[in-house]
Amino acid sequence: MIPAMDHRPDHHSHSHPHSAIGHVALTDRHKAATRSVWVSVVVNLFLSSAQIVIGFFAHSQALIADGIHTLSDMFADFIVLGANRISRSGADENHPYGHARFENAASLAIGFLLVIVGCGMLWAAARKFIDPDSIPQVHVIALWAALLTLVSKEFLFRYMLAVAKRVNSSMLVANAWHARADALSSLVVAIGIGGNLMGYTFLDPLAAALVGFMICRTGGKFTWDAMARLTDRGMTPAETDAVRATFMATPGVKGVHDLKTRYMGDDVLIDAHLQVDGWLSVSEGHYIAANARRRVLVSHQALDVLVHIDPEDDGTGEILDELPPRNEILAWLSSALGDDASQTPLPVLIHYLDRTVDLDIFIDETEAPQTDPDLLQRMRASLPLLRQAIPQLGRIRVWRSVYRESEDTRRGA
Repeated sequence: MIPAMDHRPDHHSHSHPHSAIGHVALTDRHKAATRSVWVSVVVNLFLSSAQIVIGFFAHSQALIADGIHTLSDMFADFIVLGANRISRSGADENHPYGHARFENAASLAIGFLLVIVGCGMLWAAARKFIDPDSIPQVHVIALWAALLTLVSKEFLFRYMLAVAKRVNSSMLVANAWHARADALSSLVVAIGIGGNLMGYTFLDPLAAALVGFMICRTGGKFTWDAMARLTDRGMTPAETDAVRATFMATPGVKGVHDLKTRYMGDDVLIDAHLQVDGWLSVSEGHYIAANARRRVLVSHQALDVLVHIDPEDDGTGEILDELPPRNEILAWLSSALGDDASQTPLPVLIHYLDRTVDLDIFIDETEAPQTDPDLLQRMRASLPLLRQAIPQLGRIRVWRSVYRESEDTRRGA
């Protein structure tokens, strides 16, 4: 291409690579969740049955209550199983981003359950402080049952927490800490039974009050975190800066603005405006956007990345409504050049940059050798008329193509 005529600088282009969901080992996550939850169900079913039966024959109301508390773990497990089944469903018409937030909803439910259990323990402890003589004499087998429950629950907690961290599931983390809360309640029962056997009955309500407070605190933390994610909380500033750095490391990206993130389950959705050279073609801008998107999906735990390409920083807002659209520009150009131009439309690239309109006009003499030799002169002569019609008109460049390699030549035919 040979530049035949020039009249000024600099430019725009927008690209929106379409979102595609990028899962981070979701199948492994759901399998691990299902397996760990069923392990918890089996352990809790055995422990709760043993606690209630032994507590009844050993005359330990505390052990019976702890057995009922263990049943609440099973209830939490079934919440997790249900949420895990739903969250693994793919996107549909009503949930275009998938069902990952059902995990957050399950975490919210487990958090509420922890708060309720903790408040129940505080209330029970308060009642025991009021009437410590209400604690009956228990059999020593109740203490061994409480200790066995404590050890089993601790091992269950460590197993579930390891699985949760391996697959990065906040829902499984919440369920693991629920198991730890139940282990702490078993510790309270063991201390209370031990104190009962030694005659120090006040240790039971005191320990119950402390652990009840800890359980309420843990439940409140999970409830707050789940609520924050359900209400579109984004990544931390440090995490956002890391995403920005990944964008900026992409060749062709000159700047990043309007970077926004929000959680979808345990993954994150990312929206960003990337600034590129305004004189790039649409296809090259799309290539840069797709490359930047791929880099973020690979380097960060993103469910999807939506990239908008800008030819300049529009962070302060674009004013495009005052610039004429393509159909009006082509109509004015055709009118200025005469009727012949309208019969054989010329390829025109329009650039909207710095609130001006720049034009690149292409004359392909390999396809239209009969092109009017006076066309360039007519364009120069029409400039005052064009600038009057288009006040925002900036640079005009006319390009003449005098040689084009054929498909056969490129293929070596």
